[in-house]
Amino acid sequence: MARILNLINSHMRRDLAACRGVGLPVRTICCTSTKQTQEGDASSSLRKRWKDTADTVIIGGGCVGVSVAYHLAKGGVKDVVLLEKSELTAGSTWHAAGLTTYYHPGINVKKVHYDSIKLYETLEAETGQAVGFHQPGSVRIASTPARVDEMKYQMTRTHWHVTEQYLIGPEKVHELFPLLNIDKVLAGLYTPGDGHIDPYSLTMAMAAGARMYGAQIYNPAPVTALTPTADGNWDVQTPHGTIRANRIVNATGFWAREVGKMIGFEHPTIPVHHQYVVTATVPEVKALKTELPVIRDLEGSYYLRQERDGLLFGPYEKMEKMVLQDSWVRDGVPPGFGKELFESDLDRIMEHVEMAMDMVPVLKEADIINIVSGPITYTPDLLPMVGPHQGVRNYWTAIGFGYGVIHAGGIGKFLSDWIRTGEPPYDLIECDPNRYSKWADVPFMCAKARESYGFNNVVGYPKEERFAGRPTYRTSGVYEVLKDKASMGFHAGWEQPHWFYKPGDDIGYKPSFQRTNWFGPVGRECKLVMEKVGVIDLTPFAKFIVKGTDSHKLLDRLFANTMPKVGLTNISHMLTPTGRVFAEVTITQMAPGEFLLITGSGSEGHDLRWIEAEAADGGYDVDISNVTDDIGVLGIAGPNSRKVLQKLTDEDLSDAGFKFLHCKSIQLAGVPVRAIRISYTGELGWELYIEQKNMAAVYNAMMEAGKDEGIDNFGTYAMSSLRLEKGFRGWGAEMNCDTNPLEAGLDYFIKLNKPADFIGKAALQEIKRTGLKRKLSYITLETDNIDPEGNETIWHNGKVVGNTTSGAYSYSSQQSLAFAYLPLELCSVGQKVEVELLGRKYPAMVIQEPLVLTEPTRTRLLKKAMGKA
Repeated sequence: MARILNLINSHMRRDLAACRGVGLPVRTICCTSTKQTQEGDASSSLRKRWKDTADTVIIGGGCVGVSVAYHLAKGGVKDVVLLEKSELTAGSTWHAAGLTTYYHPGINVKKVHYDSIKLYETLEAETGQAVGFHQPGSVRIASTPARVDEMKYQMTRTHWHVTEQYLIGPEKVHELFPLLNIDKVLAGLYTPGDGHIDPYSLTMAMAAGARMYGAQIYNPAPVTALTPTADGNWDVQTPHGTIRANRIVNATGFWAREVGKMIGFEHPTIPVHHQYVVTATVPEVKALKTELPVIRDLEGSYYLRQERDGLLFGPYEKMEKMVLQDSWVRDGVPPGFGKELFESDLDRIMEHVEMAMDMVPVLKEADIINIVSGPITYTPDLLPMVGPHQGVRNYWTAIGFGYGVIHAGGIGKFLSDWIRTGEPPYDLIECDPNRYSKWADVPFMCAKARESYGFNNVVGYPKEERFAGRPTYRTSGVYEVLKDKASMGFHAGWEQPHWFYKPGDDIGYKPSFQRTNWFGPVGRECKLVMEKVGVIDLTPFAKFIVKGTDSHKLLDRLFANTMPKVGLTNISHMLTPTGRVFAEVTITQMAPGEFLLITGSGSEGHDLRWIEAEAADGGYDVDISNVTDDIGVLGIAGPNSRKVLQKLTDEDLSDAGFKFLHCKSIQLAGVPVRAIRISYTGELGWELYIEQKNMAAVYNAMMEAGKDEGIDNFGTYAMSSLRLEKGFRGWGAEMNCDTNPLEAGLDYFIKLNKPADFIGKAALQEIKRTGLKRKLSYITLETDNIDPEGNETIWHNGKVVGNTTSGAYSYSSQQSLAFAYLPLELCSVGQKVEVELLGRKYPAMVIQEPLVLTEPTRTRLLKKAMGKA
């Protein structure tokens, strides 16, 4: 240890050697964040003709911004302009370690990584610019049983994607990385094709490609102001003049907040100090005949790769040690900061250095020639913010990249496809910039960024919860009543009960890859709703009111279903131009021309932006308001729910007096409530829309009135199980921007014969004409102590044939069940397949849906049978 400390201290200033080793521009490196450089006379330095108009202006010349310019220009978009305030790669790009990997624990972010790597493999041949791309593969190391389970869990979610990935044993790990101490290695996750690339060369190659296809790149060209025009365009002001643009893309890295503030946005991004260490030549490395794969020691929380004949090692410190550059959030980025570094801090990384030396013993004798400590940008959940932004027209973001190099190529393609075609090429809502709103304030952002950095390599469990920065101001009117009685989940800033405690329960958040402490209590809550009456807090639902002269006309254009009459409710879907499901919304016409729209908590900004964009582009005379924070929602469901509510109101709640999918304004315990007879559990129930200030009063009144009926609370886990039993589809699972409504089995809600030319109508007609290739199926599984969650691989005769979309345990039938997409030839009832769960293939069978009939269906069949009798 003393040797390595001495070596670090004696060699950390050898910047020239280090910069040449990792591709950093040596003339600009500095170990302080306070150095300021002069922009110079910008107007005389362009040496090219200035454009006054552009289709798209991209702000920011890092690898992400340049990729967007490259893909737009290559895709045929004319008049693409990129503005860089100083030099290309200034910011986080130039000092990045340059790691590239196909791996991602999410679903479609894998596609971003895939597209990036496939671009990088061909970019040099296309542009003539070397990119320094190495593809020795990578190995994620598991040294605990929980980590092995995580790898099995991720393998289950990878087999139905195109990327190669293998779970390997210690011997194979050692064969791939012979310098590894495998005493603690239990397994590895091996991904061929992974590696690293020189970020500087990559960016310059994409810039060369962008210019080759007609894009203009101006630098130094800082943006000084952004002004929206009445027709939805933008005036982009710079020292050289103003550009009138059809749209702008903010790709400014850790300057994203400052650009956002120009138009009134507080983007939740914050710079984090990230350090990595570069060694001199290591004899054992130099002696190798093939390049070492990148390794990620997940328990040690670091990555390590070969750098020429030495090693490059990058740790992620624990949250109590890592450093946020929060002064930049408070005071702004120093004006001259661009290609500077921070002072390194050895104390923060020594724990990781020790673990790395234990895992890779040659590090103990390695000479350290540099420590690089630079800013990288984090969002609260560590995912970037990509796409058009709600609240203003034609403003797009590509910001918040903690891993910009691997995201750059794929995100450039993703945004280019979306801009050119008018819809995203695939679902990427987890990266939607509109997933945050004002509740993601600076204290929350800082707490979550610290947590996310420290949690970079923690075990990723199903139903994961992270608790830093919670609660936000988004708490419902019954939060204080419920918070100590339940295991709370986090949904778009809201706290919402997942399941409730009873005496004797094993309480608290205890994640697992198998059934855990919530399994029994959730079954208890399902039984409550099926046999008695339960109350659930549904406040996180997003709620919009659309009214005005053209409200009906706008919604008829947006939605594939017909609009409900006054006092009625229906379920409707917004489709993309190519006929995929952009959103599912519950619509109620409360008064002539006044509609209440209800959508999921995670879809709030996503859906609102789409609605606002269509209203603006089509010139509709409407007023659209987001009332999500103002209105609380309580759901009450179960056979005794009518008895409970009837005690609190004079309104006739009988089947004849209050029909299914009807809405009424009623008094409940003296409180004004808008009640809709609908239930996401499929049982007799109502949703009650209440002013937040009155929510606790209504809740308490229902709980008191329901004592004799066995009333109690239930949470979202029970609701998920019950909705699956009833065959209810969920947006984001069974339907999203990767699916069309016909293959999702939503035919009942799609009115192809309605007069209005709704978005996606022509595409759906063509899909119906040509026929489907796959269909959503309903399957049961023979499992043991594990249940499907969704996104698991489905096998048939040794081949991958599909994937699950969501799954749960059915407490009514005592078996696991799931929705799954299968090819048409495997969709017949009785068809047997296998579902992979945690490394094992479980028998499954397609059955007739639903497993349990909904209450309205049971009532209708009962009346029909009684009529025949």
